[in-house]
Amino acid sequence: MAPVPGSGLAKGLAVTLRTMTKKTVTAQYPDVQPELPPRSRGVIGLFEENCTVCMLCARECPDWCIYIDSHKETVPPAAPGGRERSRNVLDRFAIDFSLCMYCGICIEVCPFDALFWSPEFEYAETDIHELTHERDKLREWMWTVPAPPALDAAAEEPKELAAARKTADKLAAEADKLAEAEKLAEAERLAAQAAGTEPPVPDPTKPAGTEPPASDPSDPAGPQDGDA
Repeated sequence: MAPVPGSGLAKGLAVTLRTMTKKTVTAQYPDVQPELPPRSRGVIGLFEENCTVCMLCARECPDWCIYIDSHKETVPPAAPGGRERSRNVLDRFAIDFSLCMYCGICIEVCPFDALFWSPEFEYAETDIHELTHERDKLREWMWTVPAPPALDAAAEEPKELAAARKTADKLAAEADKLAEAEKLAEAERLAAQAAGTEPPVPDPTKPAGTEPPASDPSDPAGPQDGDA
């Protein structure tokens, strides 16, 4: 079916008329902060404890704006006779945000969750050199990273949380079992003490073997003088 001549013009004029009748709203920034979406790409924060200096983020960065320096240290063996190992120690981690195009590739490829998006975007500088954020500055941005959204009610629990919960439940069960055994032993001791059958507690001030022999209840005479 051929379009009606002039229908496009009519639609355009209708949009113009609807817009003209609406009240103009001006965002009063910076007095009023904008409402950013949860996954805003503002600045990148570094969680240094998770970084293993694998260099994957720097290699995959299309702008080459990530600078990483490190050195190797020898780790002593964990057990006697073991083999020494070497590990990478991070010396420098910097991001030049004057070159960054906020593609997020470095965050996606990081296998150890060391990089995160922060919604903070107010870090403009008068000097372009100040836009290179070193590891200390990147660590400060981590405090502005929002918490991850809650999982769906029907979602499967992550394997890490399931393993941690299983270990915690096992330790709690062992602690409860030990507490029950201690309570049972204490109850038996009190019952034996009430019945008079609890063995005497040795005196720590006397050497072993000097306690007098216990009297035999079946012997009415008890120990006699001269008995060996």
